[in-house]
Amino acid sequence: MKQTYILTLSCPDRLGLVHAVSGFLLERGGNIEEAAQYNDQDTGLFFMRVQFHCVRLTHQDLRSQVGFFAKPYTMRWSLHATAQPMRTVLLVSKEGHCLNDLLFRWKSGLLALDIRAIISNHRDFYQLAASYNVPFHYIPVTADTKAKVEARQFEIIETEGAELVVLARYMQILSDDFCQKLAGRAINIHHSFLPSFKGAKPYSQAHDRGVKLIGATAHYVTADLDEGPIIEQDVARADHSKTVEDLTAMGRDTESQVLARAVKWHCEHRVLLNGHKTVIFK
Repeated sequence: MKQTYILTLSCPDRLGLVHAVSGFLLERGGNIEEAAQYNDQDTGLFFMRVQFHCVRLTHQDLRSQVGFFAKPYTMRWSLHATAQPMRTVLLVSKEGHCLNDLLFRWKSGLLALDIRAIISNHRDFYQLAASYNVPFHYIPVTADTKAKVEARQFEIIETEGAELVVLARYMQILSDDFCQKLAGRAINIHHSFLPSFKGAKPYSQAHDRGVKLIGATAHYVTADLDEGPIIEQDVARADHSKTVEDLTAMGRDTESQVLARAVKWHCEHRVLLNGHKTVIFK
């Protein structure tokens, strides 16, 4: 039975890497359907993503052989079967535009996800979750209960076997310990006014300053608040005629689109970490 896989890898650059990878796959009956590579001249690192199908080997046998192949090249690599959607848990607070957008795209077959649960510190979206038949976990949080709440959240994430956690406008700062546990598998979204307009009502602050661009940034979660490796950004133009409500609506649309693209690229294994940056094979 034909199985399609995605192999991603990074390693110190050297001559013949593309030839070596393609030759390895050829010898095992792999037929390459899509391939992309990038050489970072600043770091001397090589990045590659290959989508291929194979009929000779099982997933486990292929993983084992990739491991032997990668070792002499000091490769960091991952191998995924495309038939398996990415198990995902969504976190949200009181703004539901990103949550609603992701759920709709998922059910429409536009995202290769398996959304296993929604966690929220408010009750607002339990009916939305029920309409998509997704378990909803209401876990209120205070400064005194933060550690216990994060422990419960992580328990749910692990129980569901989540490979991806999406902070779909979850308005709580995660602890350093929680960020480390979710390293490389948690994506956050926020408006791009930071650091100019911090705190409450950023769109009111932006309106008072007469901003001409409304933006959003999707990035991986790290202990450095809103400073993780950037996956995607976008902007929408504004002018003097826009009200605070107009700017807010534009911002929500931009956030939803940016987060959806970041999640799509991540679940298709198109994003490779490159230190504090990302390499994205679109």
